[in-house]
Amino acid sequence: MKLKEAAKKIEDGVEETLTYADFPSEHWTRIRTNNVIERLNREIRRRTRVVGCFPDGNSALMLVCARLRHVACTQWGNKMYMNMKHLEAVLDDAAIAG
Repeated sequence: MKLKEAAKKIEDGVEETLTYADFPSEHWTRIRTNNVIERLNREIRRRTRVVGCFPDGNSALMLVCARLRHVACTQWGNKMYMNMKHLEAVLDDAAIAG
């Protein structure tokens, strides 16, 4: 095999890559993707493009921070991303078994 180092990295990282499978199956798609972060980055990018050119780095930072504060204080920031009852059930089962 010509790519021995690449094959070794993949082989070494398989367990870490599949860590999400240790959680309840209902959480798998939420854990293995980062759609929330991507959505937030798209929103910030969209707003900074509207402004176009910032006078300095602080004004860009203030815009991004204002958007992050807005997200944290609104329904979008408070939306439950995963149903934690599945994890609570797993913890309860582990406590009973252990």
